[in-house]
Amino acid sequence: MSGDRYKIADQEEVYFLTLTVIYWMDVFTKKDYKIIVVDALNYCIENKGLEVFAYVIMSNHLHMIARAKEGYKLSEIIRDFKKFTSKAIVKRVIELPDSRSEWLVNKFAFEARRTKRARDYKFWRDDNHAICLARRELITQKLNYIHQNPVKQMIVSNPVDYLFSSAIDYADGKGFVKISHI
Repeated sequence: MSGDRYKIADQEEVYFLTLTVIYWMDVFTKKDYKIIVVDALNYCIENKGLEVFAYVIMSNHLHMIARAKEGYKLSEIIRDFKKFTSKAIVKRVIELPDSRSEWLVNKFAFEARRTKRARDYKFWRDDNHAICLARRELITQKLNYIHQNPVKQMIVSNPVDYLFSSAIDYADGKGFVKISHI
């Protein structure tokens, strides 16, 4: 794997995770790809023991605060999530060609060949930049960071206005992902 020093050491702890597209490529500029991520998160919540407390999908990465329910392993859930979303997003890029599709697919294929970490296409970086949030103040800090991310990037002026974030869930609304409140 990569030289990531941020590893999921305690499978039952709450973690702040950052899943990043290879080369930090802006892929999540299309809603179709973000919907794949949302649907996969909900599948993992319903079927694989994932608890998501907060998330945001930015143009080239996903932040989330999550843990595995008892009897499950967070690293295995994230591995399966990345494997599924990688294949589904690349398939969608091929199915819905636009001006960048060929370039994206070539980069995904090149990275798979270069790293020998995937058979055909490599979408996600290997690391998850996992930070253990054992202390309550760390959870609050990362929760605010996640929800302010689209504001800092000037996508929206109010966190609850960004559709692909859990900010609405913390403002008594209902977002796309089945969030567990901290």
